[in-house]
Amino acid sequence: MSAGRGAAPAAVLFVVAVVAAAGFATAYVMDAGTQWLGATLGLALVSLAHGLAVWARRLLPAGGYVEAKPDPPEKSRVLPVPVVHEESPAPHSGLRRLLVLAVGAVGLAALFPLRSLLGPRPRNPVEELRTTPWQAGRRLLDTRNAPVRPDDVASDSIVIVHPQDYPDAAGAPAFLVRLNPAAPAAGSPGIDGLVAYSLLCTHAGCPVGQYEPDAGRVFCPCHQSVFDLRAGARPISGPAARPLPSLPLEVDGDGYLRAAGELSSRPGAGFWSRP
Repeated sequence: MSAGRGAAPAAVLFVVAVVAAAGFATAYVMDAGTQWLGATLGLALVSLAHGLAVWARRLLPAGGYVEAKPDPPEKSRVLPVPVVHEESPAPHSGLRRLLVLAVGAVGLAALFPLRSLLGPRPRNPVEELRTTPWQAGRRLLDTRNAPVRPDDVASDSIVIVHPQDYPDAAGAPAFLVRLNPAAPAAGSPGIDGLVAYSLLCTHAGCPVGQYEPDAGRVFCPCHQSVFDLRAGARPISGPAARPLPSLPLEVDGDGYLRAAGELSSRPGAGFWSRP
């Protein structure tokens, strides 16, 4: 096999390594996802390694060669012979440049993830869950981002709500139900039977979206915790050990529901703040 034909596969692999390294850097900057990061970086490393293997196998001399040389006669003379050096490009100089480019591209791409280590650290999730957007005067919006009036909550329904301007905040989901005003209720800071509680189960943080209006209970489908809303959302069954945090309510001048204060306690699972 000629040297030119032997160098072609290695050159193609080095070019692929350069393109894949550029793809990795682009995927990292654009936050394209771990799948793209893994695929492009893996392709760059595999192409570079395979290109080096092809070079070593096809272009480098293999083994050692020994040629027997007879002893010169005693009277032999060595005459100087002028040597003319012709300028010619080194063999495979283009392939060497491609190798340097591929190694540099892969090395430069590997530096991009350092930004994640040296940049600002994300907020501690424990600290993030200690506070919620609920505060006095914050309107309650439903899943359509529409404000809620007391009459919008039927006696046999549950309405999922979130604080205005914070639809995706951690610990923000809550729910509204209307309890039977004739039934006794303890610890419910609602108005005219209307109560609001955190939607997150205090066991593992799952949404407690199943409501039994006749019994005044909500049920968590993850681990079967049951909360009695007539007793301040106290757990009466299942692994949950804390009541659901309650949200005090008020009605503004336009007739819409607003929070009258913060949640009564931290929402969600009870184990995340333990050492």
